[in-house]
Amino acid sequence: MSSAAAATPSPAISGTGWLKGWCEGLSQIFFQSNIYTALLILVAFAVSDWRMALLVLIGCAGNTVGGRLLKADPASVTTGMQGFCGALVGAGTYSAIGGQWAAYPIALVGGLLCAPVTWLVVALFTKTPLKIYALPSTTAPFCIVATGILLSTQALRVSAAPSATIDSEALAFARSLLTNVSEVVLINNEWSGALILLGLFLASWKVGLAGLLGSVVGSLCALAMGESLTETANGLAGYSGVLTAIALAVVFLRSNSVSWVLAIIGTVVTAVVTVVMHRLDAPTYTWPYILTTWVFLVIAYYIPAAKRP
Repeated sequence: MSSAAAATPSPAISGTGWLKGWCEGLSQIFFQSNIYTALLILVAFAVSDWRMALLVLIGCAGNTVGGRLLKADPASVTTGMQGFCGALVGAGTYSAIGGQWAAYPIALVGGLLCAPVTWLVVALFTKTPLKIYALPSTTAPFCIVATGILLSTQALRVSAAPSATIDSEALAFARSLLTNVSEVVLINNEWSGALILLGLFLASWKVGLAGLLGSVVGSLCALAMGESLTETANGLAGYSGVLTAIALAVVFLRSNSVSWVLAIIGTVVTAVVTVVMHRLDAPTYTWPYILTTWVFLVIAYYIPAAKRP
């Protein structure tokens, strides 16, 4: 590239582009750039609590602006790629300290911080020998920033509402099919899960099917490994599997029979990682999905039939 080309400023983003990127930051949590999916996810947050929805929008906005300030490509801004980690940070802030006044500036700052953290993770995967695997930063920046918020706001912590005890395996499994989907965004609500799942099917039937497959496999594994029925029913044991299944089946690998087999195996591994992290009593967030997906993408690099899109 010539020095003249390198000095050329990136195109400005229109107001419509900023609005589109802000909205689609929500759908990118599930790897989609779809305004209808984004709106259904926003409604899912509002069904849980309007304050949570507001914090998600604030975190997404902070991340989107932060990404652009760090010279993110305009296309990545307008498709929501610079906003989804901040959106999750907003949800994580609500999960940690509720909707009290301090949550709003924390969500904004947390969203902004996702931008440099993302830059660092991307640098790790593009400026080291790991670059041959083309690993995505995915939701790792969210996990890092949200953990920092969790540990630094102990004095502001709020008690979570007690969950209803579930003593039926059939009921726990049935409820988890939707709560696994909603807990990806830290919501424990079947209606929210149904709205998000509908949004995934609107984006693509393959994405919706992969998400549902990940939920089913994740719950079956959780029950088989002795996770509590209440935890399984509330989606806490299977939500990472939803992301793993979508990521491997249709997003980071070209969708074919090999990618779907890897998705099923990866979802099982994700369930095991989830159980281990629960036993360690560490902040889990989406780490089981992230770690499993990174490992499986490295493995896929050496499988000729597992092609990257």
